[in-house]
Amino acid sequence: MRFINPPTLATLPGFSQIVEVSGGRTIFISGQIPLDASGTIVGQGDFRAQAAQVFTNLQAALAAAGTNFSAVVKLNMYVVDMSQIATLREVRDQYVNTANPPASTLVEVRKLARDEFLLEVEAIAYAPV
Repeated sequence: MRFINPPTLATLPGFSQIVEVSGGRTIFISGQIPLDASGTIVGQGDFRAQAAQVFTNLQAALAAAGTNFSAVVKLNMYVVDMSQIATLREVRDQYVNTANPPASTLVEVRKLARDEFLLEVEAIAYAPV
């Protein structure tokens, strides 16, 4: 993996502009929502609690694929309220490699699959063979 922030693009905190991978396995993780393993919502109305559950779910998915957050090369994050970005970044940074953060996209959406969901995060990871 090679994390690149070329001088021709703005370097912003929390993500890399480019992540180059070669060889190995590519792992695509569906958007994770704030449900625990039994399907119960965690953190009804509490963005921080929902974000923590979402990243816990991502961690579980990565473990199931035999890897961890150091393998994540891309995050796509969807929130219903962009004013929660600082909280999202705090929670995210407890999981991702902050020295070489993944490429990321953050989008505010009008609604997610259920009204009580405040965010959804999907990931792409790379693992050597």
